[in-house]
Amino acid sequence: MKKYSALLMTLVLLLTCTACGGSGGKNKDRLEKIKEKGVLELCTEPYFAPYEFIDPSKTGDDQYQGIDIALAKYIADKLGVELKITALDFTAVLAGVTDGKYDMAISAIAYSPARAEAMRMSDVYQSSDTGYGFIVRTEDAEKYTSVEDLKDAVVITQSGSVQEALYKQYVNGACKEFKLVANMTDGYLAVSEGKADVCICSIASADLYAEANGGLTTPDFLFDVDPSMNGTCIAMPMEGTESLAQVVNECIAELNAQGKIEAWDQEYKALASSLGIE
Repeated sequence: MKKYSALLMTLVLLLTCTACGGSGGKNKDRLEKIKEKGVLELCTEPYFAPYEFIDPSKTGDDQYQGIDIALAKYIADKLGVELKITALDFTAVLAGVTDGKYDMAISAIAYSPARAEAMRMSDVYQSSDTGYGFIVRTEDAEKYTSVEDLKDAVVITQSGSVQEALYKQYVNGACKEFKLVANMTDGYLAVSEGKADVCICSIASADLYAEANGGLTTPDFLFDVDPSMNGTCIAMPMEGTESLAQVVNECIAELNAQGKIEAWDQEYKALASSLGIE
């Protein structure tokens, strides 16, 4: 009986220690984990120039270019670690960082209160005063200038985006048909090819695409949104990222003070244009 009790006590102690060790690992600060691994794991959806796009002349992580990639490299260098990039659909980007699968997501992610509840959002690293509206075929510029004009239109936008949230808030079925695509470029193409009439979009991105391709334009319409939603942020898992977020925000402040992000904007617009990437 004494031997049985001693064995039982030993098992209890082992299980307790194992549980303690597991908990400690789980709750370890994310920044500490990154430095131990020597790798910063980034997820992004690489089809939104000039923020992120693919240079087909390069391979591996070198193929990923854009403002967001340059920003991620700066943060990795600041931490003294390597950068590992995983390309995903935008909805998978948001899910991956929310679930803690990746250290951060940099993918032209607009701030929204709902996102701020699910993931830790950095300070804004780039603001836009152009807002959100429509992109349509040039001949339809006068046809779609309000939400009410969408009643006979096929409307499209990117799944998981702020634009989808705007559709739900302002349109919500008051159109002929609504479609979702994995990335905004597919939405622009759908309008260009007549598979949709209107794409709800970021005006800054849409104007860049329209200028590069022709045949499309952005009518004189903007959704009424909170100004904070016109800023792009870095997203991180909510748990254990307080110190990581502090470093990220320091990097953003440094880069904006140096005018680097604005310079990258011009640099990567030019590079994307030279590669024929919209």
